Amino acid sequence: MAEFSADRGRGASRRGLLAGAAACGLMGLSACNREKKAVAPTPEAPQGPPPGSLEWAVAGPWRSKDRPRDAYRHPLETLRFFGLQPRMTVVEVWPGSGWYTEILAPYLAKGDGKYTAALFASGPGSDPAQAALNAAFQERFTADRKLYGAIEFTAFGPLTGPIAPAGTADMVLFLRTLHSWMASGLVEKGFADAFAALRPGGVLGIEQHRLAPEDDQDPAAANGYVQEAFVKQLAAEAGFVFVAASEINANERDSKDHPFGVETLPPVRLSAPQGQPPNPAFDRAKYDAIGESDRMTLKFRKPE
Repeated sequence: MAEFSADRGRGASRRGLLAGAAACGLMGLSACNREKKAVAPTPEAPQGPPPGSLEWAVAGPWRSKDRPRDAYRHPLETLRFFGLQPRMTVVEVWPGSGWYTEILAPYLAKGDGKYTAALFASGPGSDPAQAALNAAFQERFTADRKLYGAIEFTAFGPLTGPIAPAGTADMVLFLRTLHSWMASGLVEKGFADAFAALRPGGVLGIEQHRLAPEDDQDPAAANGYVQEAFVKQLAAEAGFVFVAASEINANERDSKDHPFGVETLPPVRLSAPQGQPPNPAFDRAKYDAIGESDRMTLKFRKPE
């Protein structure tokens, strides 16, 4: 009896296949193929750059407030130019509110690298605004360890020690900081501290507002602009070898003669001298049309 049932089942299957073939014959081959395609599973659409890639870090949804400035700062191209790799130990000196940290920390955390933030030096006589910025930075980037990894914190200022243990960093970054250090007499120390922190062959990457070569360099860089030749001289005096320059962050519209220095331009957009209340009558149209400053992008290396 069981054998008869099995045969009957196989017969039913054959009849079903023949019925399906007959149905295809009635509908026509193309119609039948369309029906088969309609029920075929569709592949999932790509979900963006591979997690852990530099493209992924730049496109991250956690950067929603910072991404509009990518058009001026070109983070993907800039970090590629510096030669960033996922397993590196990277020190960013004076990262401010963390514009680049939002890219560097997740990228290095995913790649088993290490990110160190050398913050403003705190203590007696330090600027309360800088202390508040430090506190906000630390709160922001320690709140999500899964995304940002275990960030290390050091400090840079007139009396600070090493920004990282000697010879351990693969890359040190000075991103729009040199003018502030010139104003406070820290610029030579900045280069010396970077040289000490880097391993032989390590990279120093610099992005800085660029003064026209024919203009006189103010030793305090009061307007925020620094000559490219002067930066190269400072680096050479500290022992660095110049590798390359890039025009990634150049802006030929920047005339560099603004009433409140470089901070007249976005993103700061001063309308009155630093420390004074904004002037609502100041016409910003010309300066907003320029966009962010013309910047040099320079790569140096510590000799092997």
